[in-house]
Amino acid sequence: MTVNRFFISTSDLEDDRVRLSPEQAHQVYHVLRLRAGDVVVVLDDTGMEYNVTLTTAEKREAAGRVTQRRQARGEPTVQVVLFQSMLAREKFEWVLQKGAEVGVARFVPVLTERSLVRTRQIEETKRTRWRRILTEAAEQSHRGRIPEIAEIVAWKEAVLQLGHFDRALIAATSGPTRTLKEALRPDDKPPASIAVLIGPEGGFSDDEVRQACKSGAVPIRIGPRILRTETAAIVIPALILHELGDLQS
Repeated sequence: MTVNRFFISTSDLEDDRVRLSPEQAHQVYHVLRLRAGDVVVVLDDTGMEYNVTLTTAEKREAAGRVTQRRQARGEPTVQVVLFQSMLAREKFEWVLQKGAEVGVARFVPVLTERSLVRTRQIEETKRTRWRRILTEAAEQSHRGRIPEIAEIVAWKEAVLQLGHFDRALIAATSGPTRTLKEALRPDDKPPASIAVLIGPEGGFSDDEVRQACKSGAVPIRIGPRILRTETAAIVIPALILHELGDLQS
């Protein structure tokens, strides 16, 4: 039987006592119809998870007692950071949800030359919605941490960040490219962090690819077919994690 999972604030975990938020209490009582004595799993967003037996399950309040604690098993050992060119709302939110399920650690929205969305301002309501999408996806996929969502950055700012990663890969649709296996270059020390740059509809401009390559990015291809941007944003991180052994059971 599937045990329901909830991310909580560390302030709501004190010794072996756990308090759920009012929204989570509503879900526990009205949606899941759980009652005192039922077991849930809570996560504190540090990579730890806790079996909790509910002691209170009411309309506006839910609390419980920790019976077991352990390291969450759902976190990838490789940190994949997705630099995603800004997309229309539905596509971008789909990338957030599925990327979180696959194992992306952090999302960086980027304004590129061909981005259809041009604003750098994020309304708080939109940011709240993005966090909720990431949280729910992390709970559903048994992650131990909620993926981060960064502020929107310009292309030049994104390129400047590439030097902080063990590998940087850019999805290119033309020019010289390498396969993913070639780009990851297996050696004695597997990469601990990888930046993945995904362009908008129409792909990156040649100048953007050149700028990224000058900063250490490797242009890659993943086969003879051209994927939609939102498809590539999920397929490439999944293939990276598979190639590095993270998706092995």
